[in-house]
Amino acid sequence: MATPRTKHDPLFLGRWFDDQVIIVAVRWYLTYPLSYRQICELLRDRDVSVAPSTVMRWVLRYAPEFEKRWRRFERPVGLSWRVDETYLKVAGKWTYLYRAVDREGRTVDFFLSKRRDVLAAKTFFRRALQKHGDPLSITLDAYAASHRAVQELKDSGEIFYQKMRVRSCAYLNNVIEQDHRRLGAHEELPAFWKMCFDKVTHSIKHCFGG
Repeated sequence: MATPRTKHDPLFLGRWFDDQVIIVAVRWYLTYPLSYRQICELLRDRDVSVAPSTVMRWVLRYAPEFEKRWRRFERPVGLSWRVDETYLKVAGKWTYLYRAVDREGRTVDFFLSKRRDVLAAKTFFRRALQKHGDPLSITLDAYAASHRAVQELKDSGEIFYQKMRVRSCAYLNNVIEQDHRRLGAHEELPAFWKMCFDKVTHSIKHCFGG
């Protein structure tokens, strides 16, 4: 049976289930490779009966809001970025994931694209630069389009720090390569949240004071 609804946060007004139940369910889905049905079974063990479709609606509704709240606690990223692309399935369709992390493994930004080319790379870098400014160095893989995209942004003045180092080094990109392997275990996550489940998970406790 459902627990009594509460009004701890206006975000959950109108929901039948207690806000903490919703937060836990969404956290489980974003953190672990669990299906909606498996989450329902875990909740049932705790005397909470909920349908898989309800959990799905919670994820779609609250994951973006958790991300917004997380940004209030986000620490500035470092000035050395590791950038890579990988190919993964999102909602049953294969797509390219562009992603950058700093040397500590904190996410700088990410971008989903149907194509892997100079235009997609420039779009990704523009987003990251607008959010965080110019880094001191960017480590790329060997894909030529990414190197060309960075050079074109420097030539156009969109990268102000002209002494920024651009290099290719497999060792330095180990951090992001390892993270791509973890993403592979969550191939059924919704498109946006497949990439940021790690950030949301660590922030929920801060966001809601629990």
